[in-house]
Amino acid sequence: MDGYRMTEDRIVGFEEYLKGEEHGNATVEKYLRNVRFFAAWLDGKAVSKELVAGWKAHLQEQGFAPCTVNSKLSALNSFLSYAGLDGYRVKFLHIQRKVFRDESRDLSRMEYMRLLGAARQSGKEQLGLVMETIGATGIRVSELAYITVEAARTGRATVRLKGKIRVILIPGKLCRKLLKYAKRQGIKSGEIFVTRNGKSISRRQVWREMKALCRKAGVEGSKVFPHNLRHMFATVFYKVCNDIVKLADVLGHSSIETTRIYLMATGEEHSRQMNRLELIM
Repeated sequence: MDGYRMTEDRIVGFEEYLKGEEHGNATVEKYLRNVRFFAAWLDGKAVSKELVAGWKAHLQEQGFAPCTVNSKLSALNSFLSYAGLDGYRVKFLHIQRKVFRDESRDLSRMEYMRLLGAARQSGKEQLGLVMETIGATGIRVSELAYITVEAARTGRATVRLKGKIRVILIPGKLCRKLLKYAKRQGIKSGEIFVTRNGKSISRRQVWREMKALCRKAGVEGSKVFPHNLRHMFATVFYKVCNDIVKLADVLGHSSIETTRIYLMATGEEHSRQMNRLELIM
């Protein structure tokens, strides 16, 4: 398919395709951003295998982290498949699997509690309850829409995403807090976490409001973002149940390998384990 050019109409068509495949809003936004980034770099040239490979090299030369390069390539490869240009797809960079995680981004339970306290002191009731809901259930921020009045009454929410269905159990104490909040807000049914206009709160809004709490809570900004609450839940849950298969089910992971990423030891923990080997004379 020589002479294929990336027009805005084709990118919009790709957006509709992604939505039809039931990708989350955050994923769609990221894919479109990266595809437009590639289109801008092409500067009107027709797509070719050589130019795709050239973009991959360009990203590396610009100093992007390998995982970031692969994320951009994933978006582009998806677009190329959609456009019938499978032959132009490029391979991802090979990244050695990490043995431990970076503790500078590790959110502790104590820091989580400080964030909740800061939200309460700042009068951010909705934000505090959003953080508690993610922290106590392990759901994704995109799944907050499934936390409804009906779900809080039954203690379980049914999440339907990407053709998958899973049931999330909501702790009784959280259910009571959700129902009290909904009653005060005059929400009798449907989503609990909505804006003043009745729209679902966005990931960007939650991210922005969480970042604003950092200084008051005394927590490093690098640790404060919605998905880190999910990581914290995973580590606490695993310490209690010690069952990675059950945790994978709760988090909605189709592969246990994904769940393992959440449970990697920190560098400090890894160092202690190495020292216990006592292999130095």
